[in-house]
Amino acid sequence: MKKSFIALLTASVLALQGCSGFKAERLSTAEGDAKAMEITDEWLLTDTQNTIKEIMQKMDNNRGFQRYLNNLGHQPKVFIAEVQNETSEAYFPIDDMNDEFLQQMSETGDFRLIDANARDRILKEIRYQNEGMVKTSDIRKIGKQTGAELLIFGAVRMNPKTLNGKTIKEYTVNLRFTEIESGEEVARMRATVSKYSKRGGFGW
Repeated sequence: MKKSFIALLTASVLALQGCSGFKAERLSTAEGDAKAMEITDEWLLTDTQNTIKEIMQKMDNNRGFQRYLNNLGHQPKVFIAEVQNETSEAYFPIDDMNDEFLQQMSETGDFRLIDANARDRILKEIRYQNEGMVKTSDIRKIGKQTGAELLIFGAVRMNPKTLNGKTIKEYTVNLRFTEIESGEEVARMRATVSKYSKRGGFGW
């Protein structure tokens, strides 16, 4: 009986210790980003948000792009082709990048975006024909099928450099704005993000 009591007491103590070993807390976006940077050098949601915010600011400040909008005289109908992941990271959150860009473009109220269903249908057809990529040669086809006046292509690239356990990842997000009727490039936008990490003697 005494042994059974001791065993039960020991099990209860271990169970309590196991429960007390877990702690959760709600963090702000900035706090969550800071915590995440302690454990990973991968691309984070904050990187996506900051990058798209920078792109939108550059659109406002790009004189060539603003001149195009002024000469057009109305809200352009825009087809945003999916930003392509051209990094070596298969799990780069490219869908978050595309969703955030579409959201920010919509919130400006300055553009008429192609209906999502029509956009997805055209992209699916083009990707099938071009082995997953959207090429500049598809510009007129997209304009004809959707009535779009402006086409936006994009790509994310990453160049890693490593030395003595230290790594820096240099990401670039590149967007090209092309007038469909003329096929001329209206503007380019680029945003960059650098991620630094250092590997310790016993791991990260």
